[in-house]
Amino acid sequence: MSTPVWITATPPATHGELHIGHLAGPYVAADVLTRYLRAEGEAVRFTTGTADHASSVEVRALRHNRKPEEVAEGYRAAITADWLRSGVEFDHIVRPRRDKGYGRWVQDLFSRLFAQGVIAPRTRLLPYCEPCDRWLYGAHATGSCPHCGADSDGGMCHECARPNDGGDLISARCAVCDTPAVARRCRRLYVPLEPFRETLAEYWATAGLPPRLAALCESLVEDGLPDIAVGHPAEWGLPVPVDGFPEHRIDGCFEAAAMHLFGYDTKGPLPRRAIHFCGFGHSFCHAVLLPVLLLAQDVKLPQDFNVNESYVIEEGVQEGNVWALDLLTEYGSDTLRRHVLQARPLGRRTVFHRERLAAARRELDESWNSWLARLFASVREECGGRAPQALPGGTGWEILERRLHRGVDDLREAYGPDAFDPRRAVAVLDEMVRSVADFGHVNAHERCRPSTSCRHLPALAAQLAVASALSAWARPVMPEGADRLAAALQVEAGRSVDWHALTGPLPGTRLAPPSGPVFGF
Repeated sequence: MSTPVWITATPPATHGELHIGHLAGPYVAADVLTRYLRAEGEAVRFTTGTADHASSVEVRALRHNRKPEEVAEGYRAAITADWLRSGVEFDHIVRPRRDKGYGRWVQDLFSRLFAQGVIAPRTRLLPYCEPCDRWLYGAHATGSCPHCGADSDGGMCHECARPNDGGDLISARCAVCDTPAVARRCRRLYVPLEPFRETLAEYWATAGLPPRLAALCESLVEDGLPDIAVGHPAEWGLPVPVDGFPEHRIDGCFEAAAMHLFGYDTKGPLPRRAIHFCGFGHSFCHAVLLPVLLLAQDVKLPQDFNVNESYVIEEGVQEGNVWALDLLTEYGSDTLRRHVLQARPLGRRTVFHRERLAAARRELDESWNSWLARLFASVREECGGRAPQALPGGTGWEILERRLHRGVDDLREAYGPDAFDPRRAVAVLDEMVRSVADFGHVNAHERCRPSTSCRHLPALAAQLAVASALSAWARPVMPEGADRLAAALQVEAGRSVDWHALTGPLPGTRLAPPSGPVFGF
């Protein structure tokens, strides 16, 4: 068996539930690519985790007078349930507080890197809150990014994706009590990136980075690669396993990068290709720190990056109306998946408009489900609910078939890792459905011709062939409805996205259409 393609998605911090922006970012898109490659017979390893030790978890716990472990456990369960309901199926979700051996594995990696000199101590300024008597690192500190001026937490700016060291955060304040911070000298452990300058520059040059990520990496090289703090004086997280730092915890960004390696066993055969899905605000961890951890262990592998921008909520929409659980309950996974793929923020921010989500449901109801309902009704009325004894045909069938073949080529390109574009895939699928629906309307009039009997049956067979193909072609985007359609037609689910799928159920096969809509609900 060949070594798999390794696909990762950013581990979310467990300080809150998933909202629609998370689904529009890395998760649904990565699942689409995974499903497509598996249908093609490729071996795939699809992994993520939950960032239970993120500083934002502790901040939420402090604000609500709860224990951090309670916050992490509660939201981890909610996040994994939302993934399941949205059809995002991981091979491994790393659970930092539950996976056996995880904590020791991360600490052992940290210790090895320290012994190799990859991690070294430095003394720098770090914000401190005197009323709270707490060092302010990560989400504990708020202020303005020293690089772009945007609102930022300590450690990483999610706007420009450049790191800050906490002490250079402009107008730093405590995230819990909002008191202005004072700067104090603090001895911490760092990964100096400058020794990796040439290796990283070569790696980035061959990785085919998206333009904005390439600009970030080139700017880091131009300005001088920074030292990245990988430990902090704190109470929450994995203890730093280095003598002299008894009250320090491992940084969340370091742990998130290490989590990917734990999710993929680096002691076994290396993947032939790694594809990382992340938001731009998290790209430093994926494109800088993770490669350093790999390079420090002499692990080299081809890597690609699918980076999305932010999917922001339109002004006036209440926060409670954008949670993944609520939208999945109201619209279902098919509708929500196709919507977030259409609205996926590539190269620029996009805005969530609830009426566009409602429009996605209308498209499924008025185009996809309407055509399928007419088709199943015609088979029931004309053929007793069985696939007709006829070859695909009808007026315009040869033209439609050629268009569908061209459409499959477009689909394969849009689904494939080299030109991945799920928004294009949705558009191609919609055009296919509109074309076959028109074909069905035109050929329905064959039943009214008295000159020849059964002229309408080849058109029904043709439409059943297209429906069968769509159960394969649409499955990466809408797996729930696609599998429902395959079951209705008594054909195999999860077939390859190619023109061979354009084969209807065997003549005489009794169809089992669902009582409700095929796609969505």
